[in-house]
Amino acid sequence: MKKSQTDLQLVQFQSTDGLILPGLLFQPKNKTDKIAIYLHGNGSSSVFYSVDETNNLGKTLNEKNISFFSFNNRGAHYIHKLHKITKLGKEDVKLGTAFELIKDGVKDIDGAINFLEELGYKTFYLMGVSTGANKIVVYHYYKSFGKTQDKSKNKIAKYVLLSGGDDTGLYYQMFGKNKFKKLLKKCLEKIQSKKGSDLISKYLDGGLISYQSLYDTINPDGDYNIFPFNEYMNNLKLSKKQLFKEYKTINKPTLVIYGENDEYCYGDVPRCVSILKKECPNSKLFTFKIIKGADHGFNGKEKQLAEIIANWLKI
Repeated sequence: MKKSQTDLQLVQFQSTDGLILPGLLFQPKNKTDKIAIYLHGNGSSSVFYSVDETNNLGKTLNEKNISFFSFNNRGAHYIHKLHKITKLGKEDVKLGTAFELIKDGVKDIDGAINFLEELGYKTFYLMGVSTGANKIVVYHYYKSFGKTQDKSKNKIAKYVLLSGGDDTGLYYQMFGKNKFKKLLKKCLEKIQSKKGSDLISKYLDGGLISYQSLYDTINPDGDYNIFPFNEYMNNLKLSKKQLFKEYKTINKPTLVIYGENDEYCYGDVPRCVSILKKECPNSKLFTFKIIKGADHGFNGKEKQLAEIIANWLKI
């Protein structure tokens, strides 16, 4: 990356509940008050491992005179230690995908915005991949309809949803109806007995997750269930809440992108995208793209992805 075009900094900021989070700030040499904030997915994800995607997005957006901020939220890695600032000083907390609740991402995003406002930024774009896309919709919903409802507090101008995931439906497909219901029940029992943070002893994919986080992920009526493709396509009737309830509230310009070979779209990406087109609240606000040959993480297609996003944000 040419030094004359981009200023890259490793920075840290506080979430609104005091967690110290690290990030990479790409700023063009020509001063701008516009910035795109990037949210990574879950599992073992970290912006520091997605080198090609991060560098391509930073470089391409900077060329359009838009800054780029990619940070590790509290759900980075399966388990890691974070420092938290409290009234009593600094304490260590154990977080990561294994313990995260998706709604807490609101605190991370607002913390990032507060930090960037102090640097002089005024126009914010929010983009997220995989679970990061789910978090954007959750953020929009709670900023619009949360208990402390104040629509003026949502300072995001545009959203970019990349490979939004149907974890609830995928777990249902993996476990089957009976095992899925038993697992939901067991997780809820653990939470009610104050043992929700205990790690599940056996986890199919070899990862680590607590009962509270698994429940948050697979509960059909929970915050995580943003893109219920499996339930919609197969009329599973898992949810009591309206399908795509939170997604239907989006009232800002939104770009939706999937890879043609996304391995988590039940073998039919065009159908999943067509569902999102049908269920979007205002077709004039939404733009949909499918990148040929791309998988869930857009591996090998990072430059094309960055160009599509940068051109759309610049409009």
